[in-house]
Amino acid sequence: MNWHLLPLSEVSRLLDTSSSGLEQTNASKRLAEYGKNKIVDKKTKTVIGILFRQLTSFMILILIVVAIISGFIGGITDTIIILAIILVNAGIGFIQEFKAEKAMQALRSIIPNKTRVIRSGNTIEVPSDNLVPGDLILLEAGNRIPADVRFVETHQVKVDESTLTGESHSVEKIVEQLAKGDYPLGDRVNLGFKGTFVTNGRGSAYVTATGMKTELGHIAEMIQTHETLTPLQIRLATFGKQLSIVILLICTSIFLIGWLSGEDILAMLLTSISLAVAAIPEALPALVTIALAFGAKRLIKSNAIVRNLPAVETLGSVTYICTDKTGTLTQNKMTVQEIYVVTDIKTKSAFFQHNALLNAMALNNDVTQKSDNKWFGDATEIALVQYAFNEKVEKIDLEKKFPRVAEFPFDASRKCMTTIHQTEKGYIAITKGAVDALLPNLIKNQKTLLYEFEQKADKMANKGYRVLGYAIKEIDELPEVLDVEVLESSLLFVGLAGMIDPPREEAKQAVAQCKEAGIIPVMITGDHKLTAKAIAMVLGIITSEEDIILSGSKLASLTDQQFKDIVDKVRVYARVNPEQKLKIIKALQGKGHFVAMTGDGVNDAPALKIANIGIAMGVNGTEVSKEAADMILLDDNFATIVIAVKHGRMIFDNILKFIKYILTGNFGEICAIFLAPFFGLPFPLLAIHILWINLVTDGLPGLALASEPEELNIMKHPPKDPKQNIFTKRMAYHIFWVGFLMGMVTLGTQAWAIQQQIPHWQTIAFTVLCFSQMGHVMAIRSKRNSLFTIGLLSNKPLLWALLITITLQLLIIYIPFCNVIFKTQPLTVFELAVTIIASTVVFWAVEIEKWIIRRNSKYY
Repeated sequence: MNWHLLPLSEVSRLLDTSSSGLEQTNASKRLAEYGKNKIVDKKTKTVIGILFRQLTSFMILILIVVAIISGFIGGITDTIIILAIILVNAGIGFIQEFKAEKAMQALRSIIPNKTRVIRSGNTIEVPSDNLVPGDLILLEAGNRIPADVRFVETHQVKVDESTLTGESHSVEKIVEQLAKGDYPLGDRVNLGFKGTFVTNGRGSAYVTATGMKTELGHIAEMIQTHETLTPLQIRLATFGKQLSIVILLICTSIFLIGWLSGEDILAMLLTSISLAVAAIPEALPALVTIALAFGAKRLIKSNAIVRNLPAVETLGSVTYICTDKTGTLTQNKMTVQEIYVVTDIKTKSAFFQHNALLNAMALNNDVTQKSDNKWFGDATEIALVQYAFNEKVEKIDLEKKFPRVAEFPFDASRKCMTTIHQTEKGYIAITKGAVDALLPNLIKNQKTLLYEFEQKADKMANKGYRVLGYAIKEIDELPEVLDVEVLESSLLFVGLAGMIDPPREEAKQAVAQCKEAGIIPVMITGDHKLTAKAIAMVLGIITSEEDIILSGSKLASLTDQQFKDIVDKVRVYARVNPEQKLKIIKALQGKGHFVAMTGDGVNDAPALKIANIGIAMGVNGTEVSKEAADMILLDDNFATIVIAVKHGRMIFDNILKFIKYILTGNFGEICAIFLAPFFGLPFPLLAIHILWINLVTDGLPGLALASEPEELNIMKHPPKDPKQNIFTKRMAYHIFWVGFLMGMVTLGTQAWAIQQQIPHWQTIAFTVLCFSQMGHVMAIRSKRNSLFTIGLLSNKPLLWALLITITLQLLIIYIPFCNVIFKTQPLTVFELAVTIIASTVVFWAVEIEKWIIRRNSKYY
């Protein structure tokens, strides 16, 4: 229902109410019909249902089966470790699925507990949950509006709707119906919305909608959507299925080959299962969690809190950042940017001895100063007073010299505010208001200057400024009855003030860095088109004529296909509502983009929820936006996002390095075991050796890769393609040739030891494989730069991991007790030296590969 387009008499009739309010019995019936005035959750997810979903992914099911079989045949240690990892992973997923419920709780918390209502002609307080359509409620400064309402009576009522509309200034409310037309929420000035804040005045209003039927309720419904999978989750799910199937086929083949070759069937079964456990990277979810946690810890130091760990990695794949303007790109603080002073004003009043415009700016307002010297009042008026103060015109001193004796508050129909002050020779009326309201009422002497005044005002407006005009009227004596029409006629125009919510100083550089990183920043705001354009041009969001600025009304008129055709070119959306923000994000996602959305208001919550990553403001952000977001910026600084993007890319790179390290080592083990019979060699590894490599050699160095610093020029290349599989051709090539080399070095050393009739040849082969992986992990720390360029000490946790792993390997070789458990034997100094030299082959081979890459950039 378009309540803003109807006269009050029609509103009253349709709601079946009156100035006496509803009868109590009628209100009770309506409460039963419409339900409670609160945000309603959808069906709550059960604990069992969430756990079931977490434990039924393909890769997890395979691991559960392998763990059970391993337990039956004696591998109880590995079974316990696998099950522990599965439970940790399920726990993390469980926590993430309850994010939506927290957002809903935050929505409910912003509604006041009780509201003053007129029922049966009496003013009473009722629980806000019990409000019904038709109720007549009373509002005053300091109240949050408990339901959607149509104002019946207003006395200087102003409402802060920034959390719902994105407007940075309070909205003056009226009672008159609006002319026929299409009005966004911010322009429906005779309506109030649930959850917004009354900053000034008092009034009464009819309740038009409650609960989920309100604008806030519509936002709540939009928040209750399915979670968007992160790029990492998508890639890992696909990768895990493909890898598990391939590994199971290979292990089955190894079992059959060994069995047909006459090996003991039980030993081959244990070896095959052990190889499957080693080859399937069941530690990958834990590694990813650790890597993301490290990233989240680093981001806290950069003023960003991550609420959803996968969001850190998601930033590495973001292609669009859709950002709210107010408080995110701008300072959320109206500031006077430019003034125009009318010169050659002839008058004898002391008011004109100095700058009359600055005097008027300092006096014509309701701003007060607190004990801490901070200004309190409407944001626009504070900006005007602050500008005058900065120009050495102090409000308090002027008020002593020109005390206020009367006033006519701002009225939306007049578009003006007038204050009357006593002077040394009489009185002076100062009028502030819209330029189009002031200019027709100037004195005759200034009529010839109207064109000049209009040109100055238009020039400011075209810069995106909110323009206010000031005029003055000298009065010898005050009449007994003040007539506002008389006071605001025959005015002497003294100047203009143009103001805007200015962009953050650091935001321009952040926007440039985003573009350099291949990320397109898009401004989405509830503000006017000219203002949005001005800010976007200063920040560099708009840089050419091809960059489109789209208003909410124009967006509403486009078909889905028409919008899809241009969405890639739009850089600014002005005067949009929450539903349109969702439409924008969905359109970008529909074209394959990964979208980050920043915001601070209730109106941003649905978009924050549905975006691939939602980023809320920690200082000025509402609790609703914070609960709906994946990440919170503690400094409300857009530039912090650039730092987070760098961390996201670094984390994803490190996860890929871990996968490369694990799979290369696993393929090396498979090659060694699978190819040994073809060379007439016995199997080089026992099941216990494979499990040792899986738990120690793979684990510690792999986890330490999470501490690897970012690659050089990490922000110089475009984002990762969200559709690209983890297992790229480049990675596959590396895994296959290095893994094959690792396996062949192991078999070569084994063959040498057997030929030399060394009885502990199996210990030598086992150690070569372990140490080869140590060399490999050092070589892959950078995809392109040599280890000697990035420095041995740039990742100290990895050095400690290598030291511990090598020490443990030597212990199981040289301690008699361990020899019994691990079926190993001590090596001589010569044998150990040969083992170490053979183990370096893989390191030097990968370093040569990177040298070739540096020589031929087209290779990468």
